[in-house]
Amino acid sequence: MATFVEKICFIILILIAFVSATKHSIIESKPCKRFVLYYHDILFNGTDVANATSARAANGTGLGNYQFGMLVVFNDPLTKDHHLLSPAVGRAQGFFFYDMKDDYTAWFAYTLVFNSSEHKGTLNIMGADLMYAETRDLSVVGGTGDYFMARGICTFKTDTFQGANYFRLQMDIKLYECY
Repeated sequence: MATFVEKICFIILILIAFVSATKHSIIESKPCKRFVLYYHDILFNGTDVANATSARAANGTGLGNYQFGMLVVFNDPLTKDHHLLSPAVGRAQGFFFYDMKDDYTAWFAYTLVFNSSEHKGTLNIMGADLMYAETRDLSVVGGTGDYFMARGICTFKTDTFQGANYFRLQMDIKLYECY
C-alpha cells in the first residue's frame, strides 16, 4: 500500500512541476511595445459618399432607444495625432454592432492594417466597448508582420463625439507578448 501512495504522490509532484514550468507570467506594468493611435470614424449619412469611412450594414431592431442590433462596417483611417487630415499610418477595418437595449454599448472586431514605415503588418482587436465608461479595454488577439502573434490590450478613450456622424477614439495599444 505504501508503494501505491508513493507512486500517486510522485505523479502529482511531476504534474505540479510540469504545470508550473509551462505557466507564463505577464507583468502588466511593462509592455514589450506601446503606442498611441487615433481612430477616426465618419458614418455615411446618405449624402457624404466621398468622406464616409463607415456605413450601416443592418439597421437597429427598434428594441429600446439605443440602436440595439445595428451593425456598422468600417474602413477608418488611423493617425498618430487627433487631426483627421494628418497622414494615415494605417486603416482600421472591421465591424461593430450595438449589443444592449438599455444603454449604448458595442462589440468590436477589427484589424489594424498598417501602411507606414514605422509600423508593418496587422493587429487584430476585439471586445466590448462600454461607451459610458471613460476608458475601455479591448483585447489584442493576434497580428502579422511586426506584430506576429501579438497579445495585449487596446484601451479606448473617446477623444471627440460629434453626434451620430463622427467620432474619434484614442487607442493606447499595449502589447505584452511580442515575438
